[in-house]
Amino acid sequence: MTGRRAAADTVRAAVLVAPRRLVVRDLPRPATAPDTGLVRVEACGLCGTDHEQFTGELFGGRACIPGHEAVGIVEEIGAVAARRLGVREGDRVVVEVFQSCRTCPACRSGDARRCERHGLADMYGFRPLDDPPGLWGGYATHLVLAPDACVLQVPSGLDPATATLCNPLGAGLRWAVRVPEAVGARLDGAVVVVLGPGVRGLAALVGTRRAGAGFVAVTGVGPRDAHRLALASRLGADLVIDVTGTDPVRAVRDATGGGADVVVDVTAKAPGALAQAVALARPGGTVVLAGTRGDDAVPGFHPDHVVVKELRIVGALGVDATDYAEALAMLAEGRSGYETIPHTTAGLDEAAGLLARMAGDAAVPAVAGSGGDTDVPVHGVIVP
Repeated sequence: MTGRRAAADTVRAAVLVAPRRLVVRDLPRPATAPDTGLVRVEACGLCGTDHEQFTGELFGGRACIPGHEAVGIVEEIGAVAARRLGVREGDRVVVEVFQSCRTCPACRSGDARRCERHGLADMYGFRPLDDPPGLWGGYATHLVLAPDACVLQVPSGLDPATATLCNPLGAGLRWAVRVPEAVGARLDGAVVVVLGPGVRGLAALVGTRRAGAGFVAVTGVGPRDAHRLALASRLGADLVIDVTGTDPVRAVRDATGGGADVVVDVTAKAPGALAQAVALARPGGTVVLAGTRGDDAVPGFHPDHVVVKELRIVGALGVDATDYAEALAMLAEGRSGYETIPHTTAGLDEAAGLLARMAGDAAVPAVAGSGGDTDVPVHGVIVP
């Protein structure tokens, strides 16, 4: 298999050359070395960070192929890579976001996010196009498996678009269950509030329900989130709150007689969410910050409230292999309801429009299947 090339010498990819400039290009198809491989991408989920890359908030200044939730078929693989990854040609796999050297202390403990060789510096979906061989993102017909790539096999019968949900579901399982439990919070019977009804907020809801939470509330903001809050109710939320018209602190206290044992904040670009999370938490409670603010403004936040309540505030980033595997098993089992989350698909030529709409650009027409002119898709998927 070493050095083998397919008949076609090029592959197609949507390249982010500048903020809001996603250009479809033909790129050279790389040859496969003994320690590398090539995945034919079938579907790539859209993440909130994809929107921020597209709008320029996270643009690194160099052209790249976005997309870090890729699912596809191993089309070529070298002998060394096949042994390392435990896969062969024809296998359907999920490509993990982070690469792992597999030898440093962080990688040996299962925390590839802190890999001494890679870390956050060269995640899939963010690495520049001019770093050979260039195919580092899922918005393409093919994705390279680098020597330190990590993959998981997709269970038989799980379709590619649904399989892309393993990344957000894995994030919800980690952020809402594993992280709070690691700092001493108990989910069994707990009152949980999830701030943000996006695809990861819904995953946090499903995860805490699965962990035995006694009461789960989910918050959203205005008409944009109305259909997402309705979906949260169908997925088992005891209470959904539109914070534009209802005080979430009072609503949770009225419903439960007290505050939240665990608050999981997955909001993006919501500077006031931290203050809201602190207000919602009961004394001795835990606040997990998984969403990013986008700036250093924290309106309404009073550190003394953290002291008086003796709160635990912990950050959470990314997904581990354990989370991916658990999420894939849940999706294949099909009993959580998360696998029914509607997704809107777009080809490479339509990717910019879908990204713009999911980023909140009201001027962009609705994408077919998004649920209407006012509904922003809950989950977007690029199908090359």
